[in-house]
Amino acid sequence: MRQFRQLKTVFAIAMLMLLLFARAASAGEIIVSAAASLTDAFGAIKQKFEAAHPGVTVTNNFNSSGILLKQMENGAPVDVFASADQQTMDQAAAKGLIAPGTRRDFVKNALVLVVPADSKIPVSEAKDLALPVVKRIALGNPDLVPAGRYAREFLTAAGLWETLAPKYIMGTNVRQVLDYVTRGEVDAGFVFATDARQAGAKLRVVREAPSKTPALYPVAVTAGGKKAEAKAFVDFLLGAEGQRILGSYGFGKP
Repeated sequence: MRQFRQLKTVFAIAMLMLLLFARAASAGEIIVSAAASLTDAFGAIKQKFEAAHPGVTVTNNFNSSGILLKQMENGAPVDVFASADQQTMDQAAAKGLIAPGTRRDFVKNALVLVVPADSKIPVSEAKDLALPVVKRIALGNPDLVPAGRYAREFLTAAGLWETLAPKYIMGTNVRQVLDYVTRGEVDAGFVFATDARQAGAKLRVVREAPSKTPALYPVAVTAGGKKAEAKAFVDFLLGAEGQRILGSYGFGKP
């Protein structure tokens, strides 16, 4: 039943975003679809980019990389796509959704295991998640959320993926997982280090959870995007000011 509700939620979100972006963007507007973990950093970048490019307006659209890909597949207008993983961007390229030669890696991140700030449960290592006292573990749905795939890799390497399966509470994006943890609705969760940093004192980082696949974020101009404005946005991300802003939110250089 929980999985059915999650599928309904994903479908509803996808349809809502399609309705919101069904109109054509105005001449000076670019739509940037970006992974949910980029929400705060891209909010700051929007302001700086618009100030440096008078007449250009950035409309940000945040969600899990997988949902953003589905939106583009269904015809949602997007000028720039920024994913939290290489796999989703590979899929976008294979489907002809991004402009050839525009793909660039622009930041890297790390996955961390976190618990609510006031948790009294003795979790210090991944193996502690198997303790009976740990009832609920939040992570992104691996089919849609890069952070969820990284968590699955980490737990699989630790020999815990199948063992912990009954405890999983799947989120549709990493920010939903973060909310589960900060509200104390779960006993532990896996989020990006940048998300944990934004949550501050609302949670406690137990440890980094390295996966076999590096959390390297790519960005690209879409096949149907406004090429000049979209390229300018990608260039800004990779430039000194864009990298400074991203670094201030905890992202590493690629």
